[in-house]
Amino acid sequence: MDRSVCIVGGCGHIGLPLGLVLANAGARVTLLDTSADRVESVAAGRMPFFERGADEELAVALEGGRLEATTDPDAVGRVGTVIVTIGTPVDEFLSPAIRAFDRAMEPILDRMRDGQLLILRSTVFPGVTERLARRARERGLRIDVAHCPERIAQGFALEEMGGLPQIIGGVTPTASGRASSLFGLLGVRRIELPPVEAELCKLFCNSYRYINFAISNQFYVIAERFGADFERIRGAMMADYPRMSGFPGAGFAGGPCLLKDTMQLAAFNHNDFVLGQAAMMINEGLPRALVEPLKSRYDLSTATAAILGMAFKGNNDDPRDSLAYKLRKVLTFECRRVLCTDPYIQDPSFVPLETALEEADVVFLGACHEEYRDLVIRKPTVDVFHFLRKETGDSEGLAAA
Repeated sequence: MDRSVCIVGGCGHIGLPLGLVLANAGARVTLLDTSADRVESVAAGRMPFFERGADEELAVALEGGRLEATTDPDAVGRVGTVIVTIGTPVDEFLSPAIRAFDRAMEPILDRMRDGQLLILRSTVFPGVTERLARRARERGLRIDVAHCPERIAQGFALEEMGGLPQIIGGVTPTASGRASSLFGLLGVRRIELPPVEAELCKLFCNSYRYINFAISNQFYVIAERFGADFERIRGAMMADYPRMSGFPGAGFAGGPCLLKDTMQLAAFNHNDFVLGQAAMMINEGLPRALVEPLKSRYDLSTATAAILGMAFKGNNDDPRDSLAYKLRKVLTFECRRVLCTDPYIQDPSFVPLETALEEADVVFLGACHEEYRDLVIRKPTVDVFHFLRKETGDSEGLAAA
């Protein structure tokens, strides 16, 4: 088996962890990226973003000579397998931007040669994999095409790739066999599906999680409206009751996948996805739902609000599609001033944690960073995640208990 691999988008959140795991499992990996800064950082042994255990894995891969990073697009033609981390984006109408995907794939197909394996790793609209294989054939390009969706949790990619089954959606049996052999290097179970089922597998997974978060967030809003403690109710529901063991807590359902994939599934089903569309309204409306009740208790127009944590989830440096930014927008309209802070994200507009806590009249938790766990905040505090210590908050009960 040819173990030479080029990962397009190789210095990003999907491509780089995969490249590290494959390189340290015996493959020879080239990370192709358009960002010269990221390529330079990786080549120097510095991770361009936070990922648990990745610094050590990067050092091992570089020292072993099994990993390189480049901006040279011709690297695509020099390997046996090309893995693309370009997914199907959504446009301003919340519809899949298939043409944008096509445009991104053109320079890749231009550089591919007969006999290669092309793997789509990011989420794509159902039917895109087989469509891409047809486009390659129309060009006279004889390659194998497969969709093998990533399913890792950002920040835990390295450990999860060593344990989670890999979905293999080859357009042909040969494509499935080749993709399965490559991911066999990880020592995990491989599950082969037709391409459209592999594509739907990822969309169903993310939409299912998004809907579950929406259920909890809707229950949270209902409980708050009537002065009930959602987290206490949730604890009672789950106590020694296995059928509720997977019930999630309330909180922001952000990040670059959950909302986007739910919208893609809705579009695929001709916008007939009532559960998913309701979940969008609930989850995307949560920042406003947190602020609205305060207006009857405080004069927010004269207040300074602080948001602790702007990443889309805790202990992470990724701000993409973080609902903390939507919360900031809501507060900007309602408050005199809004201060933001985050220990992982570098932003010149952010202030130190101490400044945010000192100058704020009301505090919102935006991301569950461990740095905030033991804070004692003696000001009105909104913690939808129920993450902060019990003693945090004011005596008026503004903090979510």
